[in-house]
Order: sequence, then structure tokens, then C-alpha cells
Amino acid sequence: MVRERKNKYTPDLVFPPGDTLKEVLEEIGMSQAELSERMSVTVKHVNSIVKGKASITEDTALRMERVLGVPASFWENLEQQYRSYLARKQERERLVEKKGWLARFPVNEMIKRRWIQKCNDPIEQLKELLTFFRVASWESYEDIWTEEGVAYRKSKAFKINSYALAAWLRKGEIEAESVKCGSFNEKGFKRQLKRIRKLSTEPPDVFLPKIKELCAECGVAVVFLKELPEIRVSGVTKWIKKDKALIQMSDRYKSDDHFWFTFFHEAGHILLHGKRDVFIENETVMTEDPKEEEANKFARDLLIPPKEYRKLTAKKPSLGDVELFAKRLQISPSIVVGRLQHDKILSFSVGHKFKQKIEF
Repeated sequence: MVRERKNKYTPDLVFPPGDTLKEVLEEIGMSQAELSERMSVTVKHVNSIVKGKASITEDTALRMERVLGVPASFWENLEQQYRSYLARKQERERLVEKKGWLARFPVNEMIKRRWIQKCNDPIEQLKELLTFFRVASWESYEDIWTEEGVAYRKSKAFKINSYALAAWLRKGEIEAESVKCGSFNEKGFKRQLKRIRKLSTEPPDVFLPKIKELCAECGVAVVFLKELPEIRVSGVTKWIKKDKALIQMSDRYKSDDHFWFTFFHEAGHILLHGKRDVFIENETVMTEDPKEEEANKFARDLLIPPKEYRKLTAKKPSLGDVELFAKRLQISPSIVVGRLQHDKILSFSVGHKFKQKIEF
């Protein structure tokens, strides 16, 4: 949900406090030289204030209050408004040079999903994006949201929009912030994974909320977030706090066999690998990254124990064998079909009746 924002008046033009000071001096018939003498400051300093070159400090405002009878808070407020105006003016000038950045992001889709507000002014739209990413400048965005240092299963066959990916990742962070979790508990998470494995026999409207609940109890926030165009990512694992991990999954693959493997793959990263890495799972199935292969093995072996799988594949199993095998292991037969298809034991044209469609 997009944050609500109260309308705030921001003037297009703010005059320096020195203009008001000059008017007050003219009204009471006092020269700048006399004011400087009464305030115990130099004439040059007073003249700099009048010209807007020098700021009115708290001390200066108090001296002006005593000499001119105008409250110090009045002068301080004028100064604050003027300096804020100058800062916003300078920021706008910098952002004008970055207008082209809007085309890099899926802004319309983000607005449609209510991730950000729609702004008619492109500069204000850029500010809205900066706020969404929680950065002060585009230089900060580039420092934080680059792909450098990210363990990234890249597909050479497809082009990925890294800006759309960054938006999707950031929205996952935002969603995870609202997930109330206990502190991460490794043993507890392992126990929950065994319970979650059995949920694969349930329909999605049952297992999706239950996964979130069970993982949150032991310090893992799970976010299911519809993918953005051109990100081609199925899952992400990262640590958002020292005692809170995030598993973020997209609906890239619509069948539950892909869903379950991806979920346990991400869980493997949490249990097997450090807290500094970010793992982003792309369309590439084979990878040379040993950490990815370790996570693959973790998911494979937890879903179907190796000894059991060897028994099943001692001869080419029928779909009836698959169904009985899955029932005995208390898992969805779609998981078994998906594994056999991946290993080219079953054709991809069979077993669809066992698969459930996943939609977030």
C-alpha cells in the first residue's frame, strides 16, 4: 500500500530574509551601520544578511529581536524557509539532468500496483522513485542497487532489466519490513521446513499463508510478489537484519513443482551460506556456482531423500508408481514428476494432471 501523504504547500519562490530586514530598517528609519553598532557586529555582516549571502544564526536572530523588537523565531523561520527553498531548487536542477532515468524503470506498472504515486511533473516522479528506494540521490541508488557483489544466476538467453529487478527487490524489502518475525532460529527453521514439506499436498490457498506463518516464527520473512516484466527471476534470498532473513518468490513459474523446488532452494541458502550474500535465482538451471549447486542439492534431498529416489528410478516408473511413491513420502506428486522430468526420466508431456497452478 502506498503511504498516504498530506498536501504540503511548497512555494515556487521564496525571498531571502534580508529583504524583510531591509524593509524593517526602512520602516523604523535605521541604517545598516546603526544596526550593526547596536547588534555588536560588523557592517559587512549586516550587509551580507541583507543581500542574502550570510545566514541568520540563532545568536543573530536573538540580537535582532532585542534591537528591532521582532521575535527571534520570526527571523529563524524566514531563514529556514529560504535555505530549504534553495536546497530544493538546487536538487531540482540536479534532477533535471536525470529525467531520462524515468524510462529505465517500469514506472507505469509500479503506479498501477500502487507501489508509488503518480506525479504529473517528471521531476516529482523522480523524487517519488528516490523515496521508494530510500536513497537521497541517483548516485546513492547506483552505489546500493548495482548487481556487483550479488550471487546472480544469469541466463545468457534472456536480457534482464536490472532497474525493474531493483524495483521488485525493493518492494520485497518493504513487504518484509511489515512481517513480524521472531529472531532467527536455525534448529527451529529446520523443523519448520519438514512441516512445510508436507504442506505440498495442500492447495495453494492453504499452503501459501501457512508457509509465511511457520517461517516467521523462526525469523524468516517470506514474501510472494508477482514478477515485473523483464526481471525473469523466480526467487531471492537475503538477510535484511542480523536475525531476520528474507525469502522472496515470484510467480514466474506457474506450477507448484517449480514453486516447491525454488522455496527449498532459497531455504538452503539461508541454512548453508553466509549472511552477506544476496542470491537471485534466474532462469538458468545449471550453474557453476558451488553455492547454487549446494542449495540445489539441499532442495532435492529434502524433498525426495536420495535413497528413496534411487528405489523409484531403479526402473522407469509409471504415473501410478509416482502417485503411490508421493503418497508414501507425504509430498505432492507434482514434486516427483518435476524431478523425473528434470532428470529426463519422464517426458515433459506427461504428468500435468498432478501439477497445481500457482498465482499470487
